[in-house]
Amino acid sequence: MTDDIPVRIRPEIAALPPYRQGKPAGDDGFKLSSNENPFDPLPGVIEAMSDAADVNRYPDASARRLRERLAARFGVDADEVHIGAGSVSVLAQLILAAAGPGDEVVYAWRSFEAYPTLVRVAGATAVEVPLTADFRHDLPAMAASVGERTRVVIVCSPNNPTGTVVTHDEFAAFLDAVPSDVLVILDEAYAEFVTAPDAVDGMRVLGLLDRPNVVALRTFSKAFGLAGLRIGYAVGHRRVLDAARSTAIPLAVTGQAESAALASLRAESELLERVRVISARRDRLVAGLRDGGWNVPDAQGNFVWLPAGEHTAAFAEAFEEEGLIVRPFVGDGIRISVGEEESVEKVLRIAASVVQTLPEGHSGRGLAWRA
Repeated sequence: MTDDIPVRIRPEIAALPPYRQGKPAGDDGFKLSSNENPFDPLPGVIEAMSDAADVNRYPDASARRLRERLAARFGVDADEVHIGAGSVSVLAQLILAAAGPGDEVVYAWRSFEAYPTLVRVAGATAVEVPLTADFRHDLPAMAASVGERTRVVIVCSPNNPTGTVVTHDEFAAFLDAVPSDVLVILDEAYAEFVTAPDAVDGMRVLGLLDRPNVVALRTFSKAFGLAGLRIGYAVGHRRVLDAARSTAIPLAVTGQAESAALASLRAESELLERVRVISARRDRLVAGLRDGGWNVPDAQGNFVWLPAGEHTAAFAEAFEEEGLIVRPFVGDGIRISVGEEESVEKVLRIAASVVQTLPEGHSGRGLAWRA
C-alpha cells in the first residue's frame, strides 16, 4: 500500500499536517503541554454529569439552559450567546461564515496554532503579523494589514502561547482603525487568569461600546477545568452568531457538557479560588525564570513562554528527559503550562540549567528586550 491519497482531496488540505496531541507524562512526570487545569473536577460537577445520563437521547441543539444562564450573567439576550464544542469550534464556525476563497484573515503570529489551519480549511488566505519584540500583538501593524479582502481579524488575549495581553485602550483604538464591516474575534480562552487591571475584557467591550462587528470567545476548558468535555461559547451580535450557527455541526455539544458547565457556574467562587492559586503559581514561575536568567514576557494565562528560538527542540528534550512534557514550537520557543505545585521547582531547575547554554545576546537571555 502506498502513501498516496486514493481520492481527490483539496491540495491545500492534503498539505496540512493533522493535529497531534502532546505526549502523556509518565507515572512520576507532569504533563505541562496542554494548558489544562491541574485540579480535579469539583464533586458537584461530577454529580451533574452523572445526572445527565440520558445518552440515548440527543442533546438540546442550542444548549438553551446554558445560553440563558450566560446571557443573564453578561446582560445580553440569549440569542447573543452561542455555545460550541470548545471555543475553537465556534472560532471555526465564524471563520467559515465570514471568509472563503479570495478573502483574508488577519492575526498575530506567533499565536494560537489552530489559526492557520482553520483559515486554510475555509479556503481563505492567512495574513500573519509578527508580534512585537516583547511578544505582544502589534495592533497598529495589524490594522495596517487590513485591506479590501479582509473579512476577519483575530486578536488573542492573553496570547497563546506567549501569555501577553492587549489592553482595553489599545483594543478600542484598534477597533477605531478597522472597518466596521470586518469581523473582529477577541479570543479570550484564558480570560479568568488575567490579573492585569488594564487588560481588555470582551464583555466590557461589548457592553460599553457599540461594536456589533466584535465577537468575544471564551471557554470552560481552562479555568473551569472541563477540557475533556469540549464546551465553549461566544457573545456577540445575534445575526453574526446566527451565521456561525449555520455552519455548525448539529448537536455537537453534549448534554453532559452543558450540565457540567452549569454546575461549574454554580460553583464559580470555589473554582475561581483555584484560578487564583494557579495565577499566583504562574507569577512565581515567571519571577523564578527571570531570576534564573530567562527573558520571559509578562504572563497572564495559565502558562509561561520561554523564547528559546533555534534551541527549542533541544531544550524541550531536556525537560522531557526529566519527566516534564512541555509544548515546543520549533524555531520560536517553549510553552510551559502551570501545573501541579510539585512541578514548579523542577521547571525552574531545568530552565535555569539550559538557559546557560544560550549565547550572549540571544533574545531568550536576560531582560534584553526591556528598556
